[in-house]
Amino acid sequence: MGNLYDSLTNTQNRFALMKYLQNLEHANIFLIDIDNFNNINNAYGFEIGDMALVEIARLIGIAKPSISKLFRLNSDEFVVVCLDAMSSKRLAETASSMISFFDQSEIALTDEIDLKVSISIGIAIGSGTETLNHARTAIKELREHRRSSYKMYDPNSEFIKKQQENIYWIHKIKDAFEKEHLVTYYQPIYNNKTKKIEKYECLIRIFDNGILTPPVRFMEASKLTGTLSLVTKSVIEQSFKKFSSTDYEFSINITSTDLYLDYLEEQLLKCAKKYGIKPSRVSLEMLENIDTLNTPEILAQLNSLRYHGFKISIDDFGSESSNFSRLLEFSPDYIKIDGSFIKNILTDKNSLIIVEALVLLCKKSSIKLIAEFVHSADVQAKVEELGVDYSQGYHFGEPREYLVSV
Repeated sequence: MGNLYDSLTNTQNRFALMKYLQNLEHANIFLIDIDNFNNINNAYGFEIGDMALVEIARLIGIAKPSISKLFRLNSDEFVVVCLDAMSSKRLAETASSMISFFDQSEIALTDEIDLKVSISIGIAIGSGTETLNHARTAIKELREHRRSSYKMYDPNSEFIKKQQENIYWIHKIKDAFEKEHLVTYYQPIYNNKTKKIEKYECLIRIFDNGILTPPVRFMEASKLTGTLSLVTKSVIEQSFKKFSSTDYEFSINITSTDLYLDYLEEQLLKCAKKYGIKPSRVSLEMLENIDTLNTPEILAQLNSLRYHGFKISIDDFGSESSNFSRLLEFSPDYIKIDGSFIKNILTDKNSLIIVEALVLLCKKSSIKLIAEFVHSADVQAKVEELGVDYSQGYHFGEPREYLVSV
């Protein structure tokens, strides 16, 4: 097993912790994570970071319950194990007390460097090493919302359900690639001036045992497994092939991950040549907010795609995080209005005002506007009256494997 003590802080180490937990029938575990510890290493260097860890370990030793054991789990994580029977209230009070202790402490490392450090704590109760995993899950759930606080492990929390669902979809996506169950569906986009369907949006689905799964269910798992670009490549290949025998324009959803991996131009031009598709027929629909498209590398990539003739579309514009000044700077070819505004346009005055403002802005900026969620003739009549260029929604057709002719 090797040495059971951490050479830096002189506390028991991870090996000692795992050995200790293996034989315990009941333990209360406090997993202590130093908030933003990387900032200390980055600002002052690893030598100062190590000095800080020695002092942090000493302070935890003071702040922890008197009858408990302290372990260093890894670089900036420590574990306190108590064997006493503790109520939920006492567990919370213990964690809160340790957090307050750090909030009131200052770490003097040199004559010039004094640090304030805060901690977050994941709490779990149980037997064996699995309890440590539960405490880590509690920390992860806590980190989604705040720091300098504590969270008790709850096996029934929405966070746990989401993690379990991600694991399910990670296996499902792998299976879908192997069995070629990723299929592209196509939703029509109607030109409000020519009164014809002129475009389609290409949308990925998993089709397995007669069940059709939309991307909202599996895209997060796809990000976690690093398969997001494979999903996009599958859509590109299938959609270019589909539209090779038609004159329709079509749009493909792309994410910031696709842009960061910098493969789109090569992939799109290869498929354009292979299937005889003019790039001007293809729109690349950004799924992220426009503010994420501001690095020089991404802007250069998008400009190069435009140079080849591909068009750029911004999805879900008008939501809370939208930035109008960045929009004018970026000047896309198309904007899709956030569907919630179209859905409520007949009953909500604010939705109507926002759509009217977008119509005015786009006309002055020579940007074409697309309304999603057009679900009825009444909504379509209003959209046309406002001067929106295109409409998309179940009023014209839901996403299907085949192209409709209207």
